[in-house]
Amino acid sequence: MDFDRCVPIGVLLLLFPLLSATAEEMTSTFVIGGARIDVTIDARKLDVPQAELMRWVKSAAESVTAYYSRFPVPHLALRIASFEGTGVRHGQTFGRDGGLITISVGNKTPPAQLAEDWMLTHEMAHLAFPSVERNHHWMEEGLSTYVEPIARIRAGHWTARQMWMDLVRDLPKGLPEEGDKGLDNTHTWGRTYWGGALFCFLADVEIRRQTNNQKGLEDALRGILNAGGDIREDWTLEDALKAGDRAAGVDVLVKQYEKMKNQPVNVDLAALWKELGVESDGRTIYFREDAPLAAIRRAITNGAAATSQGAEAVARPLTIFAGRTAGRL
Repeated sequence: MDFDRCVPIGVLLLLFPLLSATAEEMTSTFVIGGARIDVTIDARKLDVPQAELMRWVKSAAESVTAYYSRFPVPHLALRIASFEGTGVRHGQTFGRDGGLITISVGNKTPPAQLAEDWMLTHEMAHLAFPSVERNHHWMEEGLSTYVEPIARIRAGHWTARQMWMDLVRDLPKGLPEEGDKGLDNTHTWGRTYWGGALFCFLADVEIRRQTNNQKGLEDALRGILNAGGDIREDWTLEDALKAGDRAAGVDVLVKQYEKMKNQPVNVDLAALWKELGVESDGRTIYFREDAPLAAIRRAITNGAAATSQGAEAVARPLTIFAGRTAGRL
């Protein structure tokens, strides 16, 4: 799947530096969130230190584990290739071999730029949803687009202010344009990624409205995952959404899908930002704590327990225990 664009959890991390790799490859293994991640790095032209690459992988794995309360699959093979230049490109996620991600890192990427990367977290989020029919690609991509920044906040690797600023800027890209025929039938870039993200955002808000902010989209998605719905499995989208509604205890996902799948649905985002207490001057974001849905905004950011004023200011990192042994992907 391409996209070229917190409550602390105890996590056991075992880093196995270098095993029987060739001169062109470096290998390491993490055990995190109850899962093993085997990483293989194409080191032929990659000047980025292996320690920095491992820190990047660990950060992404922590983020997804924080959001889903566990890593989505028992075993992941992660293959890191290199290209001339800087940045991260060409992330793809597959269900074969128990879970496989391929991704490329520029050979001159500075550590600070790698630390800011969102793409690997996006790809790991794909692991936590079943494979669905091609016309539902918007759900797979939109879900990862929406979950990625929240997961990073929950793990202490991103800021709420930056996330909301990005949502205010980018969610309008997912609104229907003239000629739109609904999410299942309109396969533009904007409707696939940001239309799907808009679906998830609206569902998150509505689940929290109907449960008095006791549950959110993550509860629905954890329910899907815990019912066996990860990327290794082929499900219908309807079955996945029904499992999510059962887990959340409210009938939101199926009804919203019925409404949005075959027809354009316009959303007054400006009114919704006002209700959530999100204000932008084009340069930064301001939060209004007296807004009617301010508690929902805080819960989206940091979880249902984080509803007190100012909770978005600090996202606590995961608790990590480290050890050493030997190998990776």
